[in-house]
Amino acid sequence: MNEIIGNFLDIVKNKYIKFDGRARRKEYWYFFLVNLIASIILGIIDMIIGMQILGSIWSLALLLPGIAVSIRRMHDVGKSGWFILIPIYNLILALTEGERHDNQYGPDPKKDELKVN
Repeated sequence: MNEIIGNFLDIVKNKYIKFDGRARRKEYWYFFLVNLIASIILGIIDMIIGMQILGSIWSLALLLPGIAVSIRRMHDVGKSGWFILIPIYNLILALTEGERHDNQYGPDPKKDELKVN
């Protein structure tokens, strides 16, 4: 659980508007998992207090990091970031394993982990 939260915080703090480079599947899906859980919790709180302010602020605050991590995910599979504008294709690429070599968007983010194992 600490790895998931740590990954989320790293994206929000250090990669807020980082549109270059690559993002592994793990980084991409951990970000969206935490975002989904927090959105559900904030939605429940918003229903209880009768306003939709918390969920709206959360969504607005995470709009750019969400776009940035999606673009970096496209880069990891060797595609342009513009592919995030095609929803179904975007989902397929988000589930696809990244290229196992350096590509035009940067080095393989899994390379360091593979050397350790």
